[in-house]
Amino acid sequence: MTDWSERRKAFRQVIEGQACVHPASVFDPMSARIAQSIGFEIGMLAGSTGSLTVLGAPDLIVLTLTEFADQALRINRAADIPLMVDADHGYGNALSVMRTVQELETAGVSGMSIEDTELPQPFGETKQRLLSIEEGVGKMKAAMAAKQDPKLVVAGRTSAIQIAGLEECLRRAKAYEACDVDILFFVGVKTRAELDALSAATTLPIMLGGATPELSDKDYLASRRVRIALQGHQPIMAGIEAVRATMQALRDGTAPKDLTGLPSAETVKVATRSADYDRWSADFLGQ
Repeated sequence: MTDWSERRKAFRQVIEGQACVHPASVFDPMSARIAQSIGFEIGMLAGSTGSLTVLGAPDLIVLTLTEFADQALRINRAADIPLMVDADHGYGNALSVMRTVQELETAGVSGMSIEDTELPQPFGETKQRLLSIEEGVGKMKAAMAAKQDPKLVVAGRTSAIQIAGLEECLRRAKAYEACDVDILFFVGVKTRAELDALSAATTLPIMLGGATPELSDKDYLASRRVRIALQGHQPIMAGIEAVRATMQALRDGTAPKDLTGLPSAETVKVATRSADYDRWSADFLGQ
């Protein structure tokens, strides 16, 4: 198995540090290389961006574990940036969570989140539902038991605050912390009062998803032990629009030489790791 130790050490330095960082939303090898070249501390591969990249499908839990792990491995082979991934509900019950941890650990991820949302959406349901807290605890314990590398980070994720309210979120946060997960991941926190309550009731590092303008100050977030704050997945959305606009321009008769918004030659070299391949070609092919 490939040794992913250094990037996992770097990831742990982030969550064990004192600052709050925004991860780069990455979705393929080239986007990860670009993020690394810019200086992002962490890359984030979401279930939604994985589904878009691999299937061209919305985030409806139709992507399989194997497909997701394969995409994570492609990213990790191509770049050294520590990769955090959204492993959704672990693709099944607690035993499936164990398999998920094993596959993603082998794929080189530095961290993964396991959530307590009932996924995929049950027949006839239009609103998100939470698993019972007992099943959520079972999944967190299974995830921790399945780890082989102690440096691998497991995040206990819950959307309870937006589904069932603050008190239920606090109850689950304490329960998952007792399972010895490495970081708590809250989705749907909207106010400082909510974050203050969650921070006061727990001791682990915190990760936030879907933050609001009220929770945009990184110094404040850091003071509440928020070490990772997601900003969304704009890069892949920008890429979709860039492809559409370029194809539309060509279809409408724009000459290739007149297209706008194309990357510089230097950006392409970074994205394709051109310098490495030039060196290898000289060393091993005599070119």
